Amino acid sequence: MLALNPIQPGFTKLFNRQLLKPLNLRAFSSSSDDYSNQSRGGLPRFYSEELPASKGGVVRVQGDEFRHMTKVLRLSTNDRVELFNGKGGLIEGCIERTDRTGLDFVALEDPKLVPLLSTKWHVFAAFGTLKGDRADWLLEKCTELGAHSVTPLLTERSPSISENRVDRFRRVILAATKQSQRLHEMFLNPPTKIVGLLPLLAQSKLSFLATAGAAPVVSVLTSSRKESSGLMIVGPEGG
Repeated sequence: MLALNPIQPGFTKLFNRQLLKPLNLRAFSSSSDDYSNQSRGGLPRFYSEELPASKGGVVRVQGDEFRHMTKVLRLSTNDRVELFNGKGGLIEGCIERTDRTGLDFVALEDPKLVPLLSTKWHVFAAFGTLKGDRADWLLEKCTELGAHSVTPLLTERSPSISENRVDRFRRVILAATKQSQRLHEMFLNPPTKIVGLLPLLAQSKLSFLATAGAAPVVSVLTSSRKESSGLMIVGPEGG
């Protein structure tokens, strides 16, 4: 099983030898005490950058979320739903009215703010060469398993990532966020080269490198001191 090795102080020399291997992300698990980040009920949940400030407040929902509500799920006036803002905010309400361009959501309660208590894992992955939907799958699983951010690593064989792919990646992340009932969004950072990663490694107290033959992920994480954030470095495909 592929696993993670803690990165030692002399990592800079090791990193330059191209020892990175693909990580089986199914071996990574999110915090078991992160129940507060899960759904409070069975209501459909949708993303909105803005939430009502209090009970009785109204916000306008448009764009993809509006179409998903009305065209896909066939929701209409008086149907109850939840809105979240990706920053821990969650509120229950109902559809007050709809028209051709959007709908009005009215809050049935005051908004709740759920703090992020688990470790903020920042994943750096060289996945630019992945074909088909494999990159989508990687981002989907990072989102579902609780990663705080993903940063694409640019390599010699994958020197850039097109803007079209970035837009698609953001849509995949939002869909996975709603599917997994996360309240805190996973950030997709701009791509960076390895040289841009090295200063972050120097500052991080908890860093892991995916390599074949290392200790299993679970044992490494449980034996490590809990920190507020950490780094995981994966890829590129094929070494």
